[in-house]
Amino acid sequence: MEYVRLGTSGLEVSQVVLGCMSFGDPDRGTHSWSFGLDEARPFVQRAIEAGITTFDTANVYSAGASEEITGRLLGEFAKRDEVVIATKVHGRMGPGPKGRGLSRAAILTQVDESLRRLNTDYIDLYQIHRYDPNVPIEETMEALHDLIRAGKVRYIGASSMWTWQFAQAQYIADLNGWTRFVSMQDQYNLLMREEEREMLPFCLDQGVGVLPWSPLARGRLTRDWDATTNRSQNDAFGGRLYRQAEESDRRIADAVGAVAKERGVPRAQVALAWLHHQPSVTAPIVGVTKIEHLTDAIASVDLRLDADELGRLEEHYVPHAPEGF
Repeated sequence: MEYVRLGTSGLEVSQVVLGCMSFGDPDRGTHSWSFGLDEARPFVQRAIEAGITTFDTANVYSAGASEEITGRLLGEFAKRDEVVIATKVHGRMGPGPKGRGLSRAAILTQVDESLRRLNTDYIDLYQIHRYDPNVPIEETMEALHDLIRAGKVRYIGASSMWTWQFAQAQYIADLNGWTRFVSMQDQYNLLMREEEREMLPFCLDQGVGVLPWSPLARGRLTRDWDATTNRSQNDAFGGRLYRQAEESDRRIADAVGAVAKERGVPRAQVALAWLHHQPSVTAPIVGVTKIEHLTDAIASVDLRLDADELGRLEEHYVPHAPEGF
């Protein structure tokens, strides 16, 4: 495993981030396809053994169960200062104004709940899960800055939003001497490349690390186009994604399959290797439900694609309407 700085910050992350959304309680929240503590244990153990140091979750995943499992297992297999724990705040976690959103009241309440579930004194990377148009961005940025001053959070990051919103947040932080976001977690893969227009160039210019979510397009880049899985059939959020420009997307998926066959590797390795070639990308966030998913993610770091292969993977892309935020 290789390690890289998150943008120009001092935070070092593994070049593969283990996404922990698949860890949880099927009876809590909306992830009926998630699995519990004992099923998650071998994935975290294997990740630690392979050198993965960075783990991403969110308070809303399985209504907090993902954070509980992630914290418990990292406590079993690693020392706290050996891993980077990333989690998020924004979604509905309870009734009332403190139960969701990015107000000062909500952030200060929810960070303590995340710390309790993760069983840690601090969060390495605390990310706003989405932009909150109902709260002044000044209020959000000051609250996040105060978390860092209090020692509860080490770095802050953001997730999918319009580039102007992200630029606004960074400008407000600079204007007031508050902490800037060091990372952007956005939707980026071979089927959804709209971030190449504004967000990724902005991140490169500003020294912001990029941690793509859905790097395998919810599995569409890893299997035959018409194949389905339990998650693809029961993921309410994921079911709203990747429904545009189907014919061009199918051609891209077929190109992934062709390159993978020629290389003698699984398709997932090719799709992830393409991301590792992108200059803006720090590390993709890879969710796993089978050990081979983790094996492919680890192997993708060392798979180098040539110019012809990269061209074949990219040539069929057509513009898409942004989605997922």
